[in-house]
Amino acid sequence: QVQLVESGGGLVQAGGSLRLSCTASGRTGSTDTMGWFRQIPGKEREFVAAISWSGVWSYYGDSVKGRFTCSINDAKNTMYLQMNSLKPEDTAVYSCAASRSYGRTREIDYVYWGQGTQVTVSS
Repeated sequence: QVQLVESGGGLVQAGGSLRLSCTASGRTGSTDTMGWFRQIPGKEREFVAAISWSGVWSYYGDSVKGRFTCSINDAKNTMYLQMNSLKPEDTAVYSCAASRSYGRTREIDYVYWGQGTQVTVSS
């Protein structure tokens, strides 16, 4: 089992920045890829970003490319999501997730999930 805990959400004005963290514990060696997803109530979960534990591979959703950066500190079992130039449409619950497979971006490929952290961007 792998446990994931997110932190760093909050309220920010449009154009501002936030950094989310996701700390993993348990059998992290059984996972290859870490990802961020977000969800607005009543809508489907959306892929945001993913990164391999080695940091060699990363991938971003079209809506966040150029604004969000995903990084990983393998020694601390922690993944980060630096979010810049935030927009009101970025408002959502952001969840981190872990996949046992490499280079995955689909929700169905992630087996471990955190509880999520709320990000609210005011206009």
